[in-house]
Formats: sequence, C-alpha cells, structure tokens
Amino acid sequence: MRKLTRVLTFTALYAFALRAQIPDTPAGRQFSAWLTAFNSGDRATMQQFFDKSMTFGRIEQDMTIRNQTGGFDVKKVEESTDTRIVVVAQERGPAHQFTRIAFSVEAAEPHNVAGLRFQPAPPPPDLAPPKMTESEAAAARKGAPFRQFSAWLEAFNSGDRTRIGQFLETNYPSMKLDAQMNFRERTGGFELRALEQATATTLTGLVQERDSDQFARFVLVVEPAEPNRIARLGLSGIPRPAEFPVPRLSEAEVIAALRANVEKDAAAGRFAGTVLVAKGGKVLFSGAYGLADRDNKVANQLDTRFRIGSMNKMFTATSILQLAQAGKIKLTDLLGKYITDYPNQDVATKVTIHQLLTHTGGTGDIFGPEYNAHRLELKALNDYVALYGKRAPAFEPGSRWVYSNYGMVLLGVVVERVSKQSYYDYVAEHVYKAAGMTLTGSEPESEAVKDRSIGYMRQQGGGAWTPNTDTLPYRGTSAGGGYSTVGDLMKFADALMGHKLLNPENTELLIKGKVDSGGGRMYAYGFEDGRKDGVGAVGHGGGAPGMNGDLRIYPQSGYVVAVLSNLDPPAAQQVSAFLDSRLPK
Repeated sequence: MRKLTRVLTFTALYAFALRAQIPDTPAGRQFSAWLTAFNSGDRATMQQFFDKSMTFGRIEQDMTIRNQTGGFDVKKVEESTDTRIVVVAQERGPAHQFTRIAFSVEAAEPHNVAGLRFQPAPPPPDLAPPKMTESEAAAARKGAPFRQFSAWLEAFNSGDRTRIGQFLETNYPSMKLDAQMNFRERTGGFELRALEQATATTLTGLVQERDSDQFARFVLVVEPAEPNRIARLGLSGIPRPAEFPVPRLSEAEVIAALRANVEKDAAAGRFAGTVLVAKGGKVLFSGAYGLADRDNKVANQLDTRFRIGSMNKMFTATSILQLAQAGKIKLTDLLGKYITDYPNQDVATKVTIHQLLTHTGGTGDIFGPEYNAHRLELKALNDYVALYGKRAPAFEPGSRWVYSNYGMVLLGVVVERVSKQSYYDYVAEHVYKAAGMTLTGSEPESEAVKDRSIGYMRQQGGGAWTPNTDTLPYRGTSAGGGYSTVGDLMKFADALMGHKLLNPENTELLIKGKVDSGGGRMYAYGFEDGRKDGVGAVGHGGGAPGMNGDLRIYPQSGYVVAVLSNLDPPAAQQVSAFLDSRLPK
C-alpha cells in the first residue's frame, strides 16, 4: 500500500500545480466565463451561460464531461488570439488526466462561442509525472483498479456478448452493452502494454489493439467503496510510442502480412472495400472484400466505386497548380482578385490562394447546423458562398493552421472563375482524363452511378450497420466528395509523379509540406506530407459516416498504397497505416 500512496502523492502534486493565466482577449474572457460555469457543476449556471453565449451544442454533453472529469484547471495556454484560445487543462477529478481544449468565439460582439473541442493531450513536459518504477507497477497490480481493469479486459477480449453483459451488470452498470460490443468489433480487443500511473482509485496505462498497430491510453476510475465498481473507463487513441517500434519487412513479407491482416479484419467485419499496393506502375497486391450492397448481397470488386470524401482535395489543389503553371493564377494573390463579388471584404482582401491551399486562411468549415438545414439545397459551389460568404475570418489569415473545408470550396470557385468551366468539367478534363482515370467522377447523389457502393455507418454507441444515404450532400464539392476506385487512384499517383499533370517544379511545390498540421505531419497544397521512421509519404485521406479512404505515395521508394472502404473511419486508414509502418524504406 505504501507504493500506491507514493504514486498518489505524485499525482496530487501535479493536480495542484500552478494554473496558467488566461489572456484578457474576447476569446479569453468568454473561455473564462465558460470554464467558471463548467467547473461549478451546476446545471442552472451552465444553462445560463448556454442561453447567453452559445448557439450550438447541448448542455447534456457538457454536463456529461463535467461529471466525468470533475472540471478542469488550465495548466498551459498554447494559442491565443482575439477569437481563439487553445489550452492544456488537467482534470480536477481523481484521474487527473490532461485535455487540450480549443475554444473559439465570433469576431463580432457579443463574441458568442463559435467552437468548443476537447481532445486528450499528453501532460506538458514540466508537469509530466515520473515514469512508474517496476516496484510501483508491481504494487499497482495488487490494487482494486488493476483488478477491475484486468477483469474487464478479459471479458471484453472474449467477445462473448453474454460474458461481457454479465461483467457490465456487476462491475460497470453505467456502460451500455451495445456500445461495448460495437467497440469490441471495431478494435478486436486489446493487449496491455504498460502501466503509467496509479492511485487507490485510478489506473492509467497503454494498450494496443490486438488486430492493429493502434495504441490507446486508458484511464480507469473505480468507486472508493467495495466492491470498487468501475465509475469511468476511457480509451483515447495515441500515436505509437517510440518504445514499441514496428520492424520494417521485405516486400514479400509485407505483402503476405497485409493479406493476412486484411482478411482477418474483413472476416471480423472491420473492413469492407478494396486495397491496392503498387510500385513503379506495377501492381504488387490488390484485393476486394465485403459487400457493396448488403441488402442485395453484391460483393465489392476491384472496379467498385467508393465515395472518397476529402481525398478530392488533391484534385482541387492539382487544378489550382495547373492554372498557376499556365500563368493564370498567382498563389500570392488575394481571393478577391478572382472572386470579385465575394461578400466579406476581410476574406476577399486578406486571404491568399496559398493560405486557402494550406488551411491557414481562417475560412472555417461548412459542417454544422446551417449545412444540415440546407444540405440538399447546396447544388453548386456558388450556393456555399451564398450561405457562408458573409463570415469574417476566424483568425488572422496566415497565423496558424486550422482545417478548412470551406477554403477548399472557395478554391473550386476560383477554378471556375479562371477556367470559365464548371469545377466538375475542369477536373474531369484536366485531371481525370489526363491521368487516364475512367471510373472517377462526382455526379449528384440522386443519379444512378454504375458499380457505386452503398456506404454503411453505425450510430455512436453501436447498433446495426445502416446506409448513410441521409447524410450525403446533393453533390460532392471541391472540398470533398465524388467517387473513385483504387485503380484510378493509382493512375492519379502515377500521372502526378510522372509529371503528366504538372511539371517537376510544380509537382514538388504541390506535395512538399509547408505548415505543421500536427501528428508529425506537414500540410502541403491539398496533400499531407508525413514521415515515419525516416520514410516519407504524401497523399490525403477522406472520411465521413459510411466512407473512408486513403492514398499514400512514397516518392523515394516508388510505392503507392490506395485503400477505399464503404464503412466508417478508420476502416481504410487502419490498412494504410499498417503498411506505412512496414513497407521497405
């Protein structure tokens, strides 16, 4: 028990470390007001803040987070402008975990809250607790939290609904069985890799999915009184820790491992779609798995067309660079030069083409209540401008990276204004046709498209797979949408790297990282530029309910990986990540 007490003392020390001072800005003042209401735990106080300053979200969500965490103490301010603040905060509850909170407000008074996001975060270096010693870990394994975690893990890994249900009923009654079963199907279970912190009522550590490379940090909190039932168990995905490397394989070994891994995921219902691996234009592996249409039992084939989501950004950026190469666009020009009637003059006169390409223009997203209300009315790119064009920049253009779907929509409008073609016609002629992509397009969702798969999604918390029809837009945009095949994506990669779409100088300009987008990646122009274990890859993923895809191009080795799925994320990206860690350098 002494060892547990020692760890508890360390944890408490970090919990009560000095708090960071919140800047006196519109965003800082609103954040402070929100945090005061949130930390009070009083529903009436929180409701008063919601009524006065928030136009989105549900108080139930904040109350749930408040009850789980016990509130937050801000430990570090990472970003601060008049309209946005990002902080690292520590839970006041027994787990003392760290969370990154991104909080933004509208530029105009009364500066209502425009965005609020919670994301698990590692502790700041100066607040990180010491690593658990072997003796402390041994002591932790004798405590109630470890006993409950081990029992949960054993039941969860069994995959047996009856056994899991019995465990939850006795030890974790607040957890829904359907949610656990859905989580079990998606992950395949976990293996315990390390213990990090422990107290008499909490346990934190690392686990790895049994059927993938994905790591997660778990936080377990048990009730202090016997029988120490689980009060909270959270798992958050994290990058693979450096102390758990994956060895690189030979080409033959990686293809064999890929085949076994995808077949296992498909059999378990975690993957449906197509996979292609090529090098130098030669296909090394291709396969199709699962059903394109579950009701009619239509199997996925290699020429099945899948919705590609944000992968379309690569085509949009390529189009802009083509027009720049032709001397029709300058990347340093302001948006207003090309969209002369743009409604908001701050956006028109401050945001450049370069900033739109790199998500640094502050132009915001398209998804939210407005989009949901007008989803099927947005039939052309100009319709999005009519809906969102009056918004001011969310931050000073060029000051930071924030993913912006609307910025990519605006680039599609620029393509239309400069080329005198519709965006769809331009891309069809100058990207798809030029690359030999015969099965790629972006027809309205109401039109029948031969061999286009049906997307299947699950509601949060589990349940059956259902078609994603009611979530789809009228038509894909320059920010995302449309459909393709893994074969066509390989053709695009080969045409791009073979300089059939752009000359060598502009190809390099397109794919070379320019701004840090987090997670060890840089963002280029419509491409992500990442490096793992000294191996660089460029490309882009796409994901939404019932669709997931990824294209990774390895310029140094010549490998191309294309994966498409008609299931929720991360179905496809788990496959590409598996390869990313193992392909030869």
